[in-house]
Amino acid sequence: MSEQEQKPLPEVDLSKPPAENMVRVTFQPENKTVEFPFGSLPYDGHGQPMSILDVAENYGIFLDHACGGVSACTTCHIFLKEGEKGVSEAEDLELDRLDLAPGLQLNSRLGCQCVIEKPGTYVAEIPAWNKNYVQEGKPATGVKS
Repeated sequence: MSEQEQKPLPEVDLSKPPAENMVRVTFQPENKTVEFPFGSLPYDGHGQPMSILDVAENYGIFLDHACGGVSACTTCHIFLKEGEKGVSEAEDLELDRLDLAPGLQLNSRLGCQCVIEKPGTYVAEIPAWNKNYVQEGKPATGVKS
């Protein structure tokens, strides 16, 4: 669990593009945006380093990952809505797993395998039907009682 999980997310000026050498990731539908210098994110141990899941974990943004981010399930299934040219290509292991994911789209990726490879703007949508509101060890976010 990262230290930033305890603090509110820093403000990001969305009226301007990210500065040179910066990575900006927006998670929808929560509209939570984080920004950091490329290559500066500490690896939090979930998914590949600099993956969408790794970014989410570093900033305390909930992206379910039942298998721990090793591409053994599809719970971290996302729709990459922006930034496809700046991320790693899906490899066979990810593609085979995605074949089992519900709601598959052309922009479907596993958050644990979708690695940010260069600075830029990225938008990841977490499908509403893919949210697990009962987790062990972490509270669900966005659940209204």
